[in-house]
Amino acid sequence: MGTDPFQSPRYREIITEHIRRTLGFLLGEGIEFAVAAEVEHCTFSPELPSDIRDRFAPTSLFVLSGYTFESAVVEEKALRFEAGFGEENFGSVVSIPLLAIKQVIVGEYPIIINVAEPEPPLPPESERSMEALLSNPENRKLLKKKRK
Repeated sequence: MGTDPFQSPRYREIITEHIRRTLGFLLGEGIEFAVAAEVEHCTFSPELPSDIRDRFAPTSLFVLSGYTFESAVVEEKALRFEAGFGEENFGSVVSIPLLAIKQVIVGEYPIIINVAEPEPPLPPESERSMEALLSNPENRKLLKKKRK
């Protein structure tokens, strides 16, 4: 069958736009919703305590209602909101890349199902800088001389 068309850059672009516009519509209309997201791609600020983070399933449901819904913002490539976790209601800002959202659910109905995988993260800036430096053969020669 060849490459998976649902992992192509073009399809990722289409589904990202679809998710972004749908979430924008829901927020604009005041319609509360939930998202099932791949937690490994989510960021929490401040970071959640390990006893809370360890309880998440690989794909977890985040319900956006009340204050969490009111705090939600759709950015170019992510959904961001404030939420409380655990018995202590530990507050954190959650950022979910749009492609890490596998479902958007309103009431009992999944209104979006996403099969595209999030794009792999870029390496840290220091690694990208070193790759750029080493891409020039002259720089490689200089580094080899310096090591001797």
